[in-house]
Amino acid sequence: MLLTSQFKSLSLTNPFLHGATAPFKPAAPPPPPSVVPVIKAMRTLQGRVVCATSDKTVAVEVTRLAPHPKYKRRVRKKKKYQVHDPLNQFKVGDVVQLEKGRPVSKNKTFWAVPVPSRPSSKPEVGEEAAPPQGLGIPLESEMKQV
Repeated sequence: MLLTSQFKSLSLTNPFLHGATAPFKPAAPPPPPSVVPVIKAMRTLQGRVVCATSDKTVAVEVTRLAPHPKYKRRVRKKKKYQVHDPLNQFKVGDVVQLEKGRPVSKNKTFWAVPVPSRPSSKPEVGEEAAPPQGLGIPLESEMKQV
């Protein structure tokens, strides 16, 4: 009883003691970004069709380079994916791009998309190749025979 009366008689000189509010306002948290970037890691892969016998499904083999765990040399790693092909348009040997989407079945989460063809330096079947620009020296077959 004697102790509690002593504490009641004490007056606090500092306004910050015992839960008194601070004279400043804490900074408001920053607003969230308006556009959140979408992470596209492992969303697209590219591979070659190895089996197209199933209906609306193709098996695609994706090859990637990974370092060997012991020798650190880059080696080819292959993995086969079951890919959804709704139009049955891909044949064995076609190069396709795999787009990740919602699961279609237990094993299929990728959709097959055709890869746009790259311009090739080789001439088409109907076109003739231009002669290579050499050193200006005629070939033996082009020289006139005397």
